[in-house]
Amino acid sequence: MIAPVFTVDKPSPFIPVFAAPTVTFERGSGTELFDVDGKRYLDFLGGLAVIGLGHANPAITAAIAEQAATLMHVSNLFANPVAIEAAQMINALLHEATGLDGLTFFCNSGAEANEAALKLARKFGGRGRHAVVSAYGSFHGRTLAALAATGQPAKHEPFFPMPDGFRHVAFGDVDALRAAVDPSVGAILIETVQGEGGVVPSPPGYLRAIRDLCDERGMLMMVDEVQTGFGRTGRWFGFQHDDVVPDVVTMAKAMGNGFPVGAIWARTEIANAFVPGDHGSTFSANALACAVVKTVITEMRRIDGPGLAATHGAYLAEQLAAVPGVSFVRGKGLLLAAELEPAHDAKDVYHRLLDNGLVTNAVTATALRFAPPLTVSRAEIHEAVGILRTVLA
Repeated sequence: MIAPVFTVDKPSPFIPVFAAPTVTFERGSGTELFDVDGKRYLDFLGGLAVIGLGHANPAITAAIAEQAATLMHVSNLFANPVAIEAAQMINALLHEATGLDGLTFFCNSGAEANEAALKLARKFGGRGRHAVVSAYGSFHGRTLAALAATGQPAKHEPFFPMPDGFRHVAFGDVDALRAAVDPSVGAILIETVQGEGGVVPSPPGYLRAIRDLCDERGMLMMVDEVQTGFGRTGRWFGFQHDDVVPDVVTMAKAMGNGFPVGAIWARTEIANAFVPGDHGSTFSANALACAVVKTVITEMRRIDGPGLAATHGAYLAEQLAAVPGVSFVRGKGLLLAAELEPAHDAKDVYHRLLDNGLVTNAVTATALRFAPPLTVSRAEIHEAVGILRTVLA
């Protein structure tokens, strides 16, 4: 095992909401990371599907430096041109994906994006139509309402009583979903691939059934694309694989390539349910964050990030599946999980991979998650799979 970064003699200065880290990374470049001792690692976790364009991406670095020297923040009492352009670019992406126009609210994280979506659903539905149905195994954030929407009861336990109005059904079970819907339900919140739930793709036809049910009952279909958005699954957004049109889309992670930023997009007529004072954030539409968003979209369009994810993801999945000790591989694009044979414990394998210079994570007790930058090379894929092969042997 790698020696812990923090010891009794050198305690952690952080509130202990995360497990004690075993490595301190100092710098990165592309798919590579280097710790404080200079050791090189291949990053096949991408900061939890955040680093879509690689570490220290030159275009993003330049955009941050230029914007920081121009304007960073003015508050939402005023506008700034960078935020306007970023919102227009996001709407252009969603228009291409849905054929519809909408409005964007910027925030700082995926959890905040989902909080905004949950408030919007209540405002749009009106009194008495406040309930939201989501899936067991889902993850929508750690803030209180987003946590209540998260379908992982063990995470609720320390914080009872949870906010009212949240129901959970088995992921992929259309009959259970239909049974959970009554006149109090105003929205369904769903992931296209359950990332933190184990990298579990939605079954064929499931998202279409949700769209049909929402149309039938007058509910909002809200899609959480925090982990799957911005090219990760091989399309700009995960819902595009199923050819459905959601009413509300939440996003974060890869849209900032490591810079803290999130957003909610909603169809115009739905977004207009909010009026001034209904929601807000001090750092919403922050010029520095929006400069990064603009650059991420521009760079992903330039290199066809979704296409790279599809191509490299298919190749990585094929290579992983051929490793002795891997039972099967699931996921979409470059959001993959390698399910291990029963002889292997995923957490133990994760630590041994880290010892050998490969960053992944044990997304379940039996599976490893792989989410490298979309810019990963075939040579890096071969090197990473070789490390896994050696460790499992």
